[in-house]
Amino acid sequence: MHIPVRICYTKAIAAMIWAAWEKGGKDLSLWHNFWGHLGTVSHHRALVFVHCCRAGIPWQGLWHDFSKFSPVEFWAGVRYYQGDHSPNEEERRHNGYSAAWLHHKGRNRHHLEYWIDYSAGGPEPLAGVRMPPRFVAEMICDRIAASKTYRGSDYTDRDPWDYYERSKGHYMLHPETRAQMEKAFILLRDEGEDALFQYVRSELLHK
Repeated sequence: MHIPVRICYTKAIAAMIWAAWEKGGKDLSLWHNFWGHLGTVSHHRALVFVHCCRAGIPWQGLWHDFSKFSPVEFWAGVRYYQGDHSPNEEERRHNGYSAAWLHHKGRNRHHLEYWIDYSAGGPEPLAGVRMPPRFVAEMICDRIAASKTYRGSDYTDRDPWDYYERSKGHYMLHPETRAQMEKAFILLRDEGEDALFQYVRSELLHK
């Protein structure tokens, strides 16, 4: 993303914050949400960067989730900020869908939803496409960082696996991608981060 575009995003966000501030009678909760959401996103991105460095993909970690600073994603994050779970869930409950998520998943290739397409003769009309290994690696780093961000001091190495277990029934994943994810999260759960990142570097990315 070029610097002038970033400046435009910053000005747009500042203008929206100021308008809401004036309209809402200087509601301090908006400022709480602004700084809370900014802190959550920044903390998450910092964790992903550390994990991506350990996985051998530092540049992906550096640019990870940068679309979250676009107005459609950032402003929704401020408005629906909760602190203990994704604001996309709150936006979805409020509106019936999340415009921020629809924007996000179409621009970030580490999300499995980016790789859903019409099936080429399969039993279902839609199917998961095989994800390139480097985006599988970033997805793993993202899931661990998200668990750490929202679980805080309660985080354990089994949390990413538990989240996957709760959600896997509705995931549209290519069988190879699913197997890679499951192996990674089981390794993390049973043997810890060193074993996980060794697997990512040597078997997944062949570094």
